[in-house]
Amino acid sequence: MISPVELRHKIHQTPELAMQEFKTTQLLIENIESAMKHYQYKIKLHRPLETGLVVEYKPTDGDFTLLRADLDALPTIEQTGCEFASQNENMHACGHDTHISILYGFLLQVLEIKPQQNMLFLFQPAEEAIGGAKMILETGILDIFNIEKSFALHVNDEFDKGTIATNDSTLFASCYELDIEFFGNSAHVAFPQNGKNALNAMRIFMDEKDKLPQNYNKPIIFGIGKVESGKVRNIVPDYAKLEGTIRSLKLSETQTYIDKLERICQGIELSTGISYKLHHGSVLKEVVNSPEIFEYAKSRLSEKFDFQKIDVKMTGEDYGYIAERYPSLMMWLGTRTEEFYGLHNPRFLPEDSIIEDGIEVLRILAAD
Repeated sequence: MISPVELRHKIHQTPELAMQEFKTTQLLIENIESAMKHYQYKIKLHRPLETGLVVEYKPTDGDFTLLRADLDALPTIEQTGCEFASQNENMHACGHDTHISILYGFLLQVLEIKPQQNMLFLFQPAEEAIGGAKMILETGILDIFNIEKSFALHVNDEFDKGTIATNDSTLFASCYELDIEFFGNSAHVAFPQNGKNALNAMRIFMDEKDKLPQNYNKPIIFGIGKVESGKVRNIVPDYAKLEGTIRSLKLSETQTYIDKLERICQGIELSTGISYKLHHGSVLKEVVNSPEIFEYAKSRLSEKFDFQKIDVKMTGEDYGYIAERYPSLMMWLGTRTEEFYGLHNPRFLPEDSIIEDGIEVLRILAAD
């Protein structure tokens, strides 16, 4: 049985992408089983998916509190220079290694103290892609438990270390992956009239989507992070593709926005003869916190932490599917001590001491 900090370092060195978290899952199983022997208390381990883990702690016949941490990393080359830096081309640049270690550390406390409160520890795969929370729910594993409330935290160096930042309504936006392909005809650049320039069609699209009227009470962001087109410098591109993500406060509003984007594509096809195709990727619901659970957390955490009520962020998180099913609260856990890098940055590296802060947050919230 290793300590939460040791676990964090091991996981950080061998980060795994969505639904590939086999070593991470096995490391958790081995150390949780070792902890059961050490503290002489047996708990149930459930494996509803190939990766990830649900740990059942049930000392009574009462309701359960669900606590969640996410397991997967990002395809990012680390630039922290720390002694336990990633040994492959992935990185825990979103802090999931700390989330895992916090939940594991609290589980060790539970096994030691043995409180009379039923708890489920969800070590969830695939938060960064394909919606692992929804996949867990679809297995039906959580349906066999009467879950009264649920909590999740997420580290963030936007806030000072030890800060709890959350709200009593929509905390994170919905997230909808959308790719668009354009199909034209190639020709020599000296004779552009003989071809249909797919790159130009994509450029027209990007200009037109920026002209869509904005409702600032219901903000929508279409962020385009990747574009590709062309093969040779002197040939008119016959193909172009953009990859983006749409963020909105309600998933229903996203579909209306996609309809507007498709009408732009239809207009381009009609005027240029260049066809298009929309590809719909993973979809994450908005994260809506329970007002009652917010007040519960505020009353318990305010004495020890700087508890801040904040506005919605356009960040995406698949915890929205859990929050839709159970009264829930998701929180930012501040990590900033000096420099600010932001999530998904190759230099983002919370201090190990944040693990103890996170464990204390879960202890205060979960121990009735």
